[in-house]
Amino acid sequence: MKPIFWDSDEIDPFTGKKFTWDSTNPNLTWDGLREPGDEGYVAPPVSATPKQANRKRTMKRTTYYPTNVPEQILWLTNFFNKLIGHAPALGVSTLVCAAIVADARWLIYLLGSYQPALKAWMKSCTEMVRDAQTGEGDGVMVLPVFVPPPLPPADAGAGLPAVVPVAAGALDRIVSLVQVIQEAPGYSGSIAADLGTVGTVITTPDLATIQPEFTAELTGGKVFLDWGWDGNGAFLDLIQLQVDRGSGWVDLAYDTTPGYTDSHPHPATPTKWKYRGIYRVGDEQVGVWGPEVGVIVGV
Repeated sequence: MKPIFWDSDEIDPFTGKKFTWDSTNPNLTWDGLREPGDEGYVAPPVSATPKQANRKRTMKRTTYYPTNVPEQILWLTNFFNKLIGHAPALGVSTLVCAAIVADARWLIYLLGSYQPALKAWMKSCTEMVRDAQTGEGDGVMVLPVFVPPPLPPADAGAGLPAVVPVAAGALDRIVSLVQVIQEAPGYSGSIAADLGTVGTVITTPDLATIQPEFTAELTGGKVFLDWGWDGNGAFLDLIQLQVDRGSGWVDLAYDTTPGYTDSHPHPATPTKWKYRGIYRVGDEQVGVWGPEVGVIVGV
């Protein structure tokens, strides 16, 4: 049984879209997602492989906007700080600058504070449900309560107001402004480098030979598959992961976010589980299956 979080970008193999609470997937339960080998698991029909699970491929964004969260926070912080100083030369009005700064600071709060707190709370909920079923203790259980971290207050020294929620699409608005200022007469190479809006040349990978490589390790009683895009995320949609628990290869997941945790119950005796993966673009597999990796479970 695999935990499913409703803010996940993972693709539902029965619908080809993100998971929703009213999904028609018979493997989706309030306790999580049944996986191959779980009691009651129903294999998805061939026609239900993910369709167009495409992440946005705005090249102007992917060439300068980082793909991992820590670097995104650094980029957003640098961008809004430097934009304040360069706005006059770029023809960006005071109102537009203030709005974009608010967008960036809101995203920084969500990525750096809110999202980690939410993930920690979700983990505590999962642990609470597990303890409710198989835990020990005489005291009455208490449901975990999610308390979001406070919004950053005003920074008088920097002349910044308190962080406040903004309308959806904050990153799109930032990218749109970048596209506008890149055409501004005052836009120069030095300003581009200062803002962090200098794109890099991306070499298209050979989709006929590309293959994923990852490691598998036991972490907290579960198998963690540490996979990634290998720098080719702009050209790929997802990875198809398979597992062989001793009875042949079966689908494990169609994953769009690097790193996957296999929470399938371990056997009572030591057993070697094998994993492999292949990238996908839309409905099609691309490249070849990556090298198999194995891990001993049940020890």
